[in-house]
Amino acid sequence: MIALIQRVSHGAVYVDGVATGQIGQGVVLFLGIEKGDTDSQPDKLAERVVNYRIFADDEGKMNQSLIDTSGGLLIIPQFTLAADTSQGRRPGFESAAAPADAEPLYDQFVESARQLHAMIAVGQFGADMQVNLTNDGPVTFLLNG
Repeated sequence: MIALIQRVSHGAVYVDGVATGQIGQGVVLFLGIEKGDTDSQPDKLAERVVNYRIFADDEGKMNQSLIDTSGGLLIIPQFTLAADTSQGRRPGFESAAAPADAEPLYDQFVESARQLHAMIAVGQFGADMQVNLTNDGPVTFLLNG
């Protein structure tokens, strides 16, 4: 599993012009699922994400997590994170999990996150989504789980 997390002051996702999820201050997370990912990974990665310290404390140091700040978490499924971009001019997606394998792991990640944190919003698996965000910092991290 690959998680690209961006600290944001606002995030929203739309499907067919309708907002399916939106948050204020928090994290927009793009989740890529690869072949070979297992059902033991979503729970661990969700726990890591909600506790990842990327928000400033009173001294301006990154010492606070989503839980500490009561920030929102907007979770977007994004198979393109699993792309092989090492050669040529076109990405390859051989390492991305098939939708039938990826969707249950995405759903498990979302459910795990909901059990750990109250402020969760989501995109729609397999949909053509438009994602709007205001990156705060910018602060962006790539987590492998």
